[in-house]
Amino acid sequence: MKPRLFRLSYFIWLIVPAGLYAAYLTYGLPHGRFSYVWIDQGHGLDPFADRYYTHCRYIGPYGSFDVYPRDGQCAWIRFYFAPDAVDE
Repeated sequence: MKPRLFRLSYFIWLIVPAGLYAAYLTYGLPHGRFSYVWIDQGHGLDPFADRYYTHCRYIGPYGSFDVYPRDGQCAWIRFYFAPDAVDE
């Protein structure tokens, strides 16, 4: 019996890099929340108190991005594209 040189199962691992590349093209790269400003409602630094955020800074591979949320919420991670690649 002759060994098969090419099998479909040899290339199944390509699904993961292709999926990661598709996610990159769709969403961009992740940036983590680095700093934030919130309105103190008398709770001080209580970690369990509800906070209303007014300014969030995200840092990642494409640099720093400032966000001023309208709803008072800041996500831990946001996805951004390179600043020069965005059409305005």
